[in-house]
Amino acid sequence: QVQVVESGGGLVQPGGSLRLSCSVSGNIFTFNSMGWYRQAPGKQRELVASIKTAGSTNYGDSVKGRATISRDGANISVTLQMNSLKPEDTAVYYCNADLLFRHTRSDGDYYYTTNNYWGQGTQVTVSS
Repeated sequence: QVQVVESGGGLVQPGGSLRLSCSVSGNIFTFNSMGWYRQAPGKQRELVASIKTAGSTNYGDSVKGRATISRDGANISVTLQMNSLKPEDTAVYYCNADLLFRHTRSDGDYYYTTNNYWGQGTQVTVSS
């Protein structure tokens, strides 16, 4: 069973900072990419930040310069650091994990599959 656990959401003042963590457990070979997305009421879900296995990162335009995503050690876990928070950052933040699974054939060879998982979402509210 794959489990995606998010933490770090809550209330923060404008101009403040927060740190969101996402940890994935299960019988997983590795991850292809992981990221954080957010969705505010009446808006489409949008990319906040993502990171690939090799370490390359991608950021949404609205958070560039204010967000940093990093991998937390060797585990399938990432941390999103956001600074200079604005009221428009208020949203439900979702962790996404694109995972790689390894399987063994009857002849002993390996084959691989991928699957995509979402966390349940954590509320971030930026307000004074």
